[in-house]
Amino acid sequence: MTERVVIVGGTSGIGLATAQHLVDSGREVVVTGRDTAKLATALERLGKNATGEAVDARDPKALEEFFTGIGQVDHVVVTATGPSGATPFAELTTAHLRAGLEGKLVAHAAVAHAALPVLREDGSLTLVSAASAGAAMPATAHLAAVNAGVEAMVPVLAVELKPLRVNAVSPGVVDTPWWDFLGPEAREQAFAALASATPAGRVGRPEDIASAISFLIDNTFTTGVVLRVDGGARLGSAA
Repeated sequence: MTERVVIVGGTSGIGLATAQHLVDSGREVVVTGRDTAKLATALERLGKNATGEAVDARDPKALEEFFTGIGQVDHVVVTATGPSGATPFAELTTAHLRAGLEGKLVAHAAVAHAALPVLREDGSLTLVSAASAGAAMPATAHLAAVNAGVEAMVPVLAVELKPLRVNAVSPGVVDTPWWDFLGPEAREQAFAALASATPAGRVGRPEDIASAISFLIDNTFTTGVVLRVDGGARLGSAA
């Protein structure tokens, strides 16, 4: 029987690459996103084994209605994120911090909660955090707090919700629309500098993270894990 996978935030970047990877592996994929135009474009690209719906992951009622409406699923992936960009702590407002919390940490928790009634008992839930959690990078205090919160839920939920497997992928710098807050030239310069300091010698591609998410879905003996996929950036300079 064909497995069904829901990807919340699956209309661009890592989420869309993951949807493509899973469709190509023969699964039925349901993607969600807030932007109806992006949703339509994503579904056109993914083809006949994909369906989708516009859902705001920050809205618990909308999530409940969505999951109730689609019926049983085997796996859920959450790639929803909050506002992009780094912000020096001295300039950080509580409104910006709340937007980050609502857009990612609260959204991840809300999706997990809404999905439980229809998620296969021994299926999987995969979250996506980021390397900012614990990386001590200036101007990322808000990102570190949000992503560390996502990661902290993983071992707790893996034990509490067993035999459901709960994991997360923690990407390093990945070339996605998240970086659009930089202009094209600044983006290119930032990526070049980051690549030179990374053992892998490049920034990540969405497909790199998609294959890691696929591994966590497929491997039935892996749970409670935060999988670092950062090209070795956490190891320090490649020099």
